[in-house]
Amino acid sequence: MRVLSRNGHEPGGGVEYVTGDLLKDEGVEAAVDGAETVLHLAGGPRGDDEATRNLVRAASRAGVRHLVYISVIGADRVPLGYFRSKLGAERAVAGSGLPWTTLRAAQFHDLVLDVVRRMAKLPVIPVPGGLRFQPVDAREVAARLVELTLGEPSGPVPALAGPKVYGMAELSGGYLRARGGHRLMVPVRIPGRAGRAYRTGENLSLEGAVVGLRTWEDFLAERVARDR
Repeated sequence: MRVLSRNGHEPGGGVEYVTGDLLKDEGVEAAVDGAETVLHLAGGPRGDDEATRNLVRAASRAGVRHLVYISVIGADRVPLGYFRSKLGAERAVAGSGLPWTTLRAAQFHDLVLDVVRRMAKLPVIPVPGGLRFQPVDAREVAARLVELTLGEPSGPVPALAGPKVYGMAELSGGYLRARGGHRLMVPVRIPGRAGRAYRTGENLSLEGAVVGLRTWEDFLAERVARDR
């Protein structure tokens, strides 16, 4: 197995590391050379579309037989730069001419935890009205990606989301209870097209998704116990 990383690593455990950067188009050719299957996990706050186009060009030249990509639920529906970038990456994969599979996933529990943890440090927690998440466990996403990577190219597959939809007040309240804390919460409104998209649940996958098992409460209980 070969991993492309911006940071250098010594090989070990059957893993070879190539130092490079997808966005800068550095080291990509060496990373995919001789590879039959590529699992594209790299992502950031911006530039995913350009980085993916760089990967697609290198993978095409290398004769890759299966390109697997993880995207985000709502990539084609939420009018924010991050989602537009993910949609551009999806289109680069689909238009690559390579056999491909794309999985859209909900936000990971870890990302939601980072958001509520930051907000819990404030004297008053803002609660954006209508903002809901369907957080999924990262380990369940990883297991699904392994299954897809070892399988045949399948194009767009059903999205993967968590077992329950939560409002921001529920997510923040659950975190505070798990930590034994308390904060006042104040509702706020998300303006514009992005606010409308979130209020209508465009970032959710309520029908046709594969649903994970681990809830936000399960994740919090494990994480808080570990942190203690």
